[in-house]
Amino acid sequence: MRYIKLKTEDIELLELLVKTSTNNTIRKHSQCLLLSHQRRTITDLSMIFDIDRKTVERWFNSWELDGANSLPIASGRGVKTRLKGFEEVIKQQVELHNRNIKNILTFLKEEHNIIVCKRTLRNFLKDARL
Repeated sequence: MRYIKLKTEDIELLELLVKTSTNNTIRKHSQCLLLSHQRRTITDLSMIFDIDRKTVERWFNSWELDGANSLPIASGRGVKTRLKGFEEVIKQQVELHNRNIKNILTFLKEEHNIIVCKRTLRNFLKDARL
């Protein structure tokens, strides 16, 4: 049986995060830690939050190492764009094809063997401010 023992200031912080945080992951981690402090087992917590028990153990380990800094998800997760490094080429194509996305997609597929959908290209153009 493993439980997290929290100090009163940690309890207050976690309760505040559960009530006010806009990030669902932070609320979920905080609630899990509070329930563990109330002597709920890892198996119970894994069933409550519908996650694997190893995930709960990993949350506990990161809490013991980093405290409140361990609650948010680490940056850099998710799929990386395939268009990174092609900003100049795409900028030239946007100017050449007058923002016709179909022609740009065809060019990327034929010349650089990059297959992306319209939405991905549109989001890339928006993020790159092209």
